[in-house]
Amino acid sequence: MSEFIVVTQNEMVTTLTITRQDKKNAITKGMYSAMADAILAYGEDKTSRAFVITGAGDMFTSGNDISDFTTDLVGSEKPPVVRFLDALRDCPKPIIAAVNAHAIGIGLTMLLHCDLVYAHESATFGAPFVKLGVVPEAASSMLLPEAVGMAVANDILLAGRTLNAQEALDFGLISRVFSDTDFKPSIEALAHSIAGSAPESMRKSKDLIRNYRGNMTDHMNAEFSDFADQLKSPEFAESIAAKMQKRKPVYK
Repeated sequence: MSEFIVVTQNEMVTTLTITRQDKKNAITKGMYSAMADAILAYGEDKTSRAFVITGAGDMFTSGNDISDFTTDLVGSEKPPVVRFLDALRDCPKPIIAAVNAHAIGIGLTMLLHCDLVYAHESATFGAPFVKLGVVPEAASSMLLPEAVGMAVANDILLAGRTLNAQEALDFGLISRVFSDTDFKPSIEALAHSIAGSAPESMRKSKDLIRNYRGNMTDHMNAEFSDFADQLKSPEFAESIAAKMQKRKPVYK
């Protein structure tokens, strides 16, 4: 288990907190592995019936730790990020995202695989993949248009638009928005209410809701192949160099 992934249980509710605050909760391969392990364990644990993912401090997550993420990714049989997404997608029990602040990159796209998404009023949502010289991941090029409509999805994925919490609610990306004082107690109450539901009814209902789609796995694999290719591209190298040098990238 990564030191930056803290898992706790309160009665029938398990909570996973991303705690790498000095790096804006950027996620490493080790953290993805720990998150996958926690979700898989929850899926098998009969004492837990609701799972909450949240972040510590003023960030849900700023996305992938690029310095860690690019190493040993291309050609890996199943990178930790894919293992995490598989666990998230295939979990038979409810997954709740409690977006306490900014959700960037995978911070946004993972929400598309959660069953319920509750946000703090200060939360923002962005997916600046093109600006980093890569492509959408986590089946977001399929699921985001379904969630918010093609026009808004294009604005987010192609133009780099960031949504505030109210916009995310209005467009259908998230389930509810809570004020600062209501956020934590409301999440706790909702999670315990969900955990108290009939477990087999919950499992079957989730399965019915999720299985109307086409083959999401194939779509996600195609995205990942393009993403991995872009990590080797001059565009990605230039985007990272420009970021490090605090200048605008120049693409040829």
